[in-house]
Amino acid sequence: MGSCDHISDGRHKLATKRLMGKVAIVTGGARGIGGATATLMSENGAHVVIADVLDEVGENLAKSIGGIYVHCDVSKESDVEYVVQLAISWKGKLDIMFNNAGIIDNGRSITNLEMNNLTTLININLNGVIHGIKHAARAMISSGNGGSIICSSSSAAIMGGLASHAYTLTKGAIIGISRSAACELGGHGIRVNCVSPHGIPSKMLLKAYQDYLGKPDMMIDEVSDIISESGSLLHGRCGSFEDVAEAVLFLASDEAGFVTGHNLVVDGGFTSASVEMRSIYGEK
Repeated sequence: MGSCDHISDGRHKLATKRLMGKVAIVTGGARGIGGATATLMSENGAHVVIADVLDEVGENLAKSIGGIYVHCDVSKESDVEYVVQLAISWKGKLDIMFNNAGIIDNGRSITNLEMNNLTTLININLNGVIHGIKHAARAMISSGNGGSIICSSSSAAIMGGLASHAYTLTKGAIIGISRSAACELGGHGIRVNCVSPHGIPSKMLLKAYQDYLGKPDMMIDEVSDIISESGSLLHGRCGSFEDVAEAVLFLASDEAGFVTGHNLVVDGGFTSASVEMRSIYGEK
């Protein structure tokens, strides 16, 4: 069995209050990477707005961290604009925008690409990020205090063959628009960066594996085992929600004050070198 835990890796780090007094929005913040990030930001002193379509889960998490929850379909620009205005009405400003909401699909051959499916992924994964960058930038420019915008991409944007064509397209485009926005917004003291995780065991990834492999009874531990064995240079270890949350915390914090236009890859080295090479160096 792999050592991964798809809910939490059990770490209990002392919060450093690196975001004390800052106001943050996390889209897709009800659970998974978004939920872990919202929690970590709160532990570090941020006031967090959780935006999601999972109302009950999101409301419960927001209550537990002293934040607020708002229903938000990121494919609708008006929803995202409302969330930004809500944050400003709540605390008078917006310092951090984590554009995290997204979906995956089980598309296969490019010769059978369903354009309706592609449109759905573009509307949520890509347009949702653009909506977030646009309206967060407006608020941050208006305040004159700069800010940090972080967007969720993926290892699939770096290495071909890790996900469907539609998903890969959207995640690659996120890196492109983030770097482009960083060029413009840097003049206003606003940093724009990406975080790109490799596969992390989750309910969403489990469903993708079940559909792709044709194994509806597949369990989350099996996904953990696959990633632990072949999805990281750190044998027996795969990424957790908290690993990504820590990366986002850094990009959101003042410690990353000179980091912009960057794609921070959280993949255990998977996209940097061959996992198969481990055997050459004496792994038993």
